[in-house]
Amino acid sequence: MGFSKEQLLARLQELQINYAKYEHPIVLTVEAQAKYVGNLGGGLSKNLFLKDKKNRFYIVSALADTKVDLKVLSVRLGLGKGGVRMAPEEALGEILQVPLGCVTPFALVNESARHVSLLLDQGFKSQEHCFFHPLSNDTSVALNTSGLDKFLKSIGREPSYVDLEANPSVGKDQPPDLASFVPTGSTVLPDPPENATSAKGPATPDTKATKTTVNASKSSSNVQNSKDKPVKCANPIGSTTNVGRFVDEILNKTSALLLSEITEETIKQHGGQLGTILSNSIKSRLSSELNSTTMTFKNAAYTEGFHAGIHHHPKRTY
Repeated sequence: MGFSKEQLLARLQELQINYAKYEHPIVLTVEAQAKYVGNLGGGLSKNLFLKDKKNRFYIVSALADTKVDLKVLSVRLGLGKGGVRMAPEEALGEILQVPLGCVTPFALVNESARHVSLLLDQGFKSQEHCFFHPLSNDTSVALNTSGLDKFLKSIGREPSYVDLEANPSVGKDQPPDLASFVPTGSTVLPDPPENATSAKGPATPDTKATKTTVNASKSSSNVQNSKDKPVKCANPIGSTTNVGRFVDEILNKTSALLLSEITEETIKQHGGQLGTILSNSIKSRLSSELNSTTMTFKNAAYTEGFHAGIHHHPKRTY
């Protein structure tokens, strides 16, 4: 079993790394995260989990507005065009041991990720602090690159920052500039479990994040005493292409929002118009979140269909 959010935060305190913690509803995209911490300064991060044709894995962690061209990156790694692509969903659970939406450099704390290569955006160094999910996408942690570097070195990783938007020529006299990032080891994925359990975590639609600032001088016990109640990530491994669970998640989110809106105050204020008011409010507040959830479902279904297609070889008829 991989590290939990609480264990990771405790590790940061043990290392005397200063960070600020912001609790918010579950988010699946950078755009959704920006609603809660995007106005706090610093840089939001996007994190790609990639795989090459030899079953080697990579995390590319970049600023949200950094343009990462996978074809160019593949050539710079010495893998040719199309040499890397998004890793399959089951790899998130088996290797990084995190659900969808929770990929960050912090996932390398797990022993199962020891062969995963990490490429960091040099743009992080220009930010006062950067935001990452601490293995759970109901929380964002803000820390500077010195703190991130200290964490990575504590798990035996030497931080390397590169220009992810560069497109240098590669040829006979110009070897791939990122070839050293290709892992020397490989990871074999076991068969995915037949019955993946689903952890439901309906989010409360509120655009205010709860902040907790942790100083290096404070004891690690402060993490356990904060409002850091475990909230399981939405869309756990193996559930994003399950239609029943997808529908359940939508219903759970709708129910949670509906219940939060019905109070004595709203009943007194709106009376017979309460139904119309609630309907408009729910449509407005759920729109972006359901768009995000639906897109995740669509992408996961596409990925699953793609992998099914490349492993299916129909018999030829003559």
